[in-house]
Amino acid sequence: MKPTIYDIAKLAGVSTATVSKVFNRTGNISEATRSKVVRISRELNYQPSMVASALAGKNTFSLGLLIPDLVNPFFAELARHVEDRAHELGYNLIICNTDNDIDKEIRYIQLLRQKSVDGIIVATGVRDDDALKELIDQQVPVALVAREMSVLSASTLMVDDFAGGYSAASYLLELGHRRIGLVAESLTVSSSKERIRGYRLALEEAGLPYEKALLAVSDFSVEGGKAAAIKLLSQSSPTAIFACNDVLAIGVMQAAKETGLKVPKDLSIVGFDNTILATITDPPMTTIAQPIRAMGHQVVDLIIQEIQDERAVKQRVVLLPELIKRGSTSPRED
Repeated sequence: MKPTIYDIAKLAGVSTATVSKVFNRTGNISEATRSKVVRISRELNYQPSMVASALAGKNTFSLGLLIPDLVNPFFAELARHVEDRAHELGYNLIICNTDNDIDKEIRYIQLLRQKSVDGIIVATGVRDDDALKELIDQQVPVALVAREMSVLSASTLMVDDFAGGYSAASYLLELGHRRIGLVAESLTVSSSKERIRGYRLALEEAGLPYEKALLAVSDFSVEGGKAAAIKLLSQSSPTAIFACNDVLAIGVMQAAKETGLKVPKDLSIVGFDNTILATITDPPMTTIAQPIRAMGHQVVDLIIQEIQDERAVKQRVVLLPELIKRGSTSPRED
């Protein structure tokens, strides 16, 4: 026989009303009581009816997460931390991998609405503003992470991409490099644009011109990063390359090897994200670290705050990146 709310109340030594308040996050319930009820419900494997809750206008204690590509270690790690925090707070998570496909994004948004999720976290560079605007108009809580869309009234959690790009270029300049190539993803994505803007400012402050010939745009793949780097190396002769994420940086490393260049003796390389990839390359990769765990946890806190209080103020939280120095960079040898 399936456990009921009455079984939980009996074991916890509280009323069924108290159990209901814990599940619906209403009323003034002590943290000790809440934790006890949640623990017992998990031990009993209690599964409340999500459909019934939705029909009754109550929370379903489920969240949706839209990510662009699970192959990207950054988004895989982000999803893990979002899931961990959601479960910690009593929510289930539905992860939707969109492959940067606008049609898949729309279909997943429709699916999440059908599932009556309490809120949707968006980590994709959604190109259909109307789809998200409609959610917001329907008072569905929406929060953005690692992405920013100024046209939307939604809480946003992101890293300072401008500061990250500036830090990467400044460090290479400190090492004596003057021809610094840049391999970037789509220029329509806010994070890429901001990282490039930071890179350009660092060059400007060093008295160096921005050369379009030193910028190569790649699709998101190791192969794309490799092809872009080979083009830069053959046409512009950079002594260092800043790649806008660790996956592209792996491609740059492969390009260096294929063209007979040694890293970092002949070519210094800086990535972005500080995913596990950065620690297993040879040599280990210098990269700009995003605080992925904090990003995942804090965006969940933002959206649950809005779920619990529809009057909650929309917030824009910006976390600082950190330069992690490893073996893929060294001073310029003349």
